[in-house]
Amino acid sequence: MNSYSEFGERTPLNHETPFWIRESEECFFVTVCCRKRGGESLIEPGAAQSLLNSVRFRNERRIWWCTAFVVMPDHVHGLIRFTGTGDMRSTIQNWKAWTAKSTGVSWQRDWFDHRLRGDQSEREKANYLWQNPVRAGLVDDAEQWPWYFSELR
Repeated sequence: MNSYSEFGERTPLNHETPFWIRESEECFFVTVCCRKRGGESLIEPGAAQSLLNSVRFRNERRIWWCTAFVVMPDHVHGLIRFTGTGDMRSTIQNWKAWTAKSTGVSWQRDWFDHRLRGDQSEREKANYLWQNPVRAGLVDDAEQWPWYFSELR
């Protein structure tokens, strides 16, 4: 599906989960990008730590259950189950709004989500997240990257 209208305007992504999928029982690979790609605003210590604290806070309050989260220079990745009372759409929108106000980050309107299927290991996806800073050439070893959160490590 093309994400642009016939007039070249970007159309919103569909974040509706099919009725037969229970979001609270599924793990989603979520990517949220800054409006301006290529910058480093997210890895400024105050912003990065605030984003990680927001993940922990939401886990503690059972708004969601995030097992792995990494802050990259201009985007974040997370493995998240939406266990709270809100659906994925409202939960992510609320998180983006709160973090934008508290950190000054300007997020893109949408985000990417992919539901892990039965044959996809959550641990394998978490390892993929942890290796993201290495693949980007930011560190030589994933253990050197300070801006990650894990319930699996």
